[in-house]
Parts: sequence; C-alpha cells; structure tokens
Amino acid sequence: MDIERIPEPDGRVALWAFEWGMGTEPPAKTNRQFLGYEQSVRPSTGQPGLIREAICWSLGRTLGNVAVFADEILQRLSNDLGEDEILACDIVEAGKMRNGAKRWWCRTHQHHWGTKADIANARNTGIIHCSNHTQAMSYVVNPISFCLEDYREVEIHCLLPAAVSSADHKESLRPRLHVKASSSAEHSEAIDSIVDALAVMYDPVDDLFSRSESNKIYITPPTAFDFIMGLETGLEMDCINCRDCGYPHLDIGEFGRTPHTKHLCSNCGRDNTWSRGPIASTPLKPLYDKNVYASQFIDAVGTLNIDDFEEVEIEIHATLPAVVWTAKRPQKRGVHVRLSRGSECFIDEVFGSVFFRGQQLQRGALLDQMISRTIV
Repeated sequence: MDIERIPEPDGRVALWAFEWGMGTEPPAKTNRQFLGYEQSVRPSTGQPGLIREAICWSLGRTLGNVAVFADEILQRLSNDLGEDEILACDIVEAGKMRNGAKRWWCRTHQHHWGTKADIANARNTGIIHCSNHTQAMSYVVNPISFCLEDYREVEIHCLLPAAVSSADHKESLRPRLHVKASSSAEHSEAIDSIVDALAVMYDPVDDLFSRSESNKIYITPPTAFDFIMGLETGLEMDCINCRDCGYPHLDIGEFGRTPHTKHLCSNCGRDNTWSRGPIASTPLKPLYDKNVYASQFIDAVGTLNIDDFEEVEIEIHATLPAVVWTAKRPQKRGVHVRLSRGSECFIDEVFGSVFFRGQQLQRGALLDQMISRTIV
C-alpha cells in the first residue's frame, strides 16, 4: 500500500492510495483510491493579503499557532470562533520517514501522517485523519490584525485570572489577550479590546525573521502565556527559522519551558533545524526585543491598605511583563489593584506595597495563585 502525489491543473496536489499488482511485468498500480488534497506549505501568491484566514491552537500542546489559509479547511469552520472543537486535518508534504517512505504533516493537530495504518484508515473512511484528529482545538477566523507602526503606542498583555477577587470565582480560566493601541495622527481610532487571538504586522524593513516571507506574527493565549512566563523566569529564548520552509519556529508547552537544540517545525513537520545552543524558540522574542524599553522595569511606589475601604469589589493581580510593549517608557512591576463600587472603578493602579486583611501581599505569591487558576 502506497501513496501517489498527482499535481492537478489548479495547482493542488491530489493524494491517491494504491497497491502494486504483481501479476504483470512490470508491476502495475491497482486499487487506486482518491484520499484528499495536500495543502501548500506557504500561502499561494494568488491570495494577496489572504482575504480569509484562521488561527487554531490547543492548550497543553508543545507546538501550535497554526495559520490556516486553505479554502477546503476554512469552509469546515462553522463559526467565526470556536473552543474545544474537532477540526479537519491540514496535510502538507513533509519529506520521508526513516524507512524511506513518504510522510506528511498535519498542521492542525501537529502530528505526522503516512504510515500503513494511516493509509488503511483513510481508505476505509474516505478521509485523511492523523492520529491526533480528535484533539480538541480552539480557533478564530479573521482575527483582529493591525500594524504596529500605525499606532503611537501598543501594549499586548496576557490576561490571567485574578489572584484575589471578591467575585470569588473558583473555576480555572483560560488566558486571554488584552490589546491596547494608542491612536496616532494617521489613525484616529484607538484599540482597547480583549480577544482570543490576533495577528500583528510589522515593518518589513525590520527584517525580524530573515528567511521568512511574512511580516505577520500570530499570537494566541498559550503562546503569550509561555512567553511571559519565560520572561518572568529568565528562560533562554530566541527565534530560529525552519531551514526547510523558513517559517519562524514556535515552542510552547513543555518545549516552550525547556531550552533545547533540535526543533521540529510546526508548519512543515520537518526536524532538520538546530539552534546553536539550547533555547525555547518563539517569534515573540525578536518582536519584544525590537523596543529597548520592553525589557526595562521599574518597581512601583505607593502603599495601599485595602482594609481602609468598606463594601468594595476587589480584584488583585501580580503585574506581568507585556507580550508586546512599544511605549518609550519602562514597565511597572508590583501589585495591580482594582477597587470598585457598582459600575464605578475608583482605584485602578499598580502599587509597591498592598495590605489586605492585615497582611502585606507578596507579588510572587500572587503570581503563583494566578498561575494555579490558569488553564494551560
């Protein structure tokens, strides 16, 4: 049982399963069956600006942030966004296995495909499914997208559950992204939105990823979470491009927390890329390093005793580094407190010392509480 790749006039590559009939000389291909289409590793040049695209990801994975642009995959997404859904496999050619047989890579579920068992299953079901196809995924179609240079200041933060809250939510929550962009003379509309995923474009002159043809970076909650945790702990991070497809490499999950030298590409499924030393690779690092102020912090000053206020709604967070920070000023480090009565928020500031129920709150302990309540 084998697979044949047949280019079609429209540029797509059809995958046909077949068997070798040994009753003729030379052997002929028999029992041919169409399985599906192989997708392109890169967007077609006939898709300027990518009129429609999506980002999909899964929590707890070691690879992710897949940009989906194939119409056949996009047409199967039932809504503009989804959570914990079963998505179609996005198959691309990925070289050969160790035994010389052809192999493919499912970008949706981050798993190789092409074993005899995979082919037999596809013949029985009529659908190409990788072995991870039941993995629950989240996605956003046409995520918010903007260019950094179009705004005076841009902040992108990874939102985690509050360490202390009068709302007293007991359940764990998924991280989300808070985008704040100050208007410039050319753009009168500022951005202040909480989203599940977004795409950030940057000036190609910056050449953040020398081998990549794209000037767009996709950001999802798990990517942002691992990045800010890496910044917080001083993890060795950098970004390398796949030596085969040129795609900027992203490590998340266990690989995003453990520096290593050999990297498996989430875009093309090839594992021929080595970094000079152990790193966790993320496209967010060169974007973060672009602004010298992003890595500068000042400790907040001021003291707040929450016990001085009666009948207030409380929300307390440890501050975290921004995922993207283009402001020309350092970030503040401390304890962020929001106090409100009804719809009126009268305190929303970062303090150096905060007292609550007779105890001084420690930023490290608050951060641990936030992480423990976050679904990653």
